[in-house]
Amino acid sequence: MKTRYCFAAALFALLLLVGTAHAQPLEVSGTVMDATTGQPIPGASVVVVTTTIGTTTDGNGRYRLAIPPDLGIPPDQRRLRYSFVGFQSQEIALSAGTTTLNVELKEDVLGLEEVVVTGLATTVKRSNLANAVATISGRELSGVTTSQTFDTALSGKVPGALISSYSGAPGGGISVKLRGISTINGNSQPLYIIDGVILDNSAIQSGVDAVSNATGGGGREQQDNPVNRVADLNPEDIESIEILKGASAAALYGARASNGVVIIQTKRGTAGQTRVNFSQDVGVTSILNPLGVRQFTADTAEEFFGVRGREEFLAAQNGRGFVDYEDEMYGHQGLLLNTSLSVSGGNESTQFFVSGLIKDDEGIVEGTGYEKQSIRANITHSF
Repeated sequence: MKTRYCFAAALFALLLLVGTAHAQPLEVSGTVMDATTGQPIPGASVVVVTTTIGTTTDGNGRYRLAIPPDLGIPPDQRRLRYSFVGFQSQEIALSAGTTTLNVELKEDVLGLEEVVVTGLATTVKRSNLANAVATISGRELSGVTTSQTFDTALSGKVPGALISSYSGAPGGGISVKLRGISTINGNSQPLYIIDGVILDNSAIQSGVDAVSNATGGGGREQQDNPVNRVADLNPEDIESIEILKGASAAALYGARASNGVVIIQTKRGTAGQTRVNFSQDVGVTSILNPLGVRQFTADTAEEFFGVRGREEFLAAQNGRGFVDYEDEMYGHQGLLLNTSLSVSGGNESTQFFVSGLIKDDEGIVEGTGYEKQSIRANITHSF
């Protein structure tokens, strides 16, 4: 009897241990990283598909997820979904006995659910944003045809925006109107914000009016061909542009945003190998559509200007020759030179992006042109 009782107690204890072992949850841990840079992604979501069980990664991209045994999903059908804003979601099957899963997420190129940085320094999904927003990437501003200024590069890329130049002079001022003309005497230009800092887009007069004095009784801007300060920005340095055209933009940035807001994010360095980008463009500019000059004969000259017209025409034929004044004024072929250099890189604690630009554009009128030299540095350091 004693042996039988000992055997029953041992069997009961064994069944108790087996039941305890089956009741323990499965723990899965690992790291979520950026597939492009290899850097950890903090705040990424790790969720068991079709359940509410999940967790987020810490500052180093690490996570630990406990999956209870009574999940209601067969072990061979369990899957984990990894997601983060700006990256493509990824699902991985959780096989039996797996305790470690390291995942690399790829950037979402299409950006269907990208976020918009607003004046409150928060992020809002585009589908929930109460503003009309146009998004332009840096690739759309450069790499095709070199533009003289940043605002010139915006032309034709913003739906509903009226972008026009004051004149055809090289580097001439550009008028950007997102919501039409809202004032007679005030400024109708949008508010420009670069990396969170408001840009003073004052226009510097070129001094052309000092010769003609054509704007003595009116506004100076369109006649005097000023240059906007946003033209100082190199289009090659821009990462992305968010344009807020809705009236509610004024609720974020105040009355100065009543004409719209142009939010510019410049390029920054990433950890990894140092990258050097160098480009140089050389071109020629010339008059595109000349108006042409009227051709006379001795008879037509006499018909329009009398006998004196015939005499002047014959004199021109014999000695002075015909003068094409349109060609004399606009017949110059200007040389276009553009040199750009940027260096970016860094490590986990310090990233840098340094760029420089030298531009020299000659006009089709002798003695006119546009010269610009710029340098920019973005340095980020984590203490």
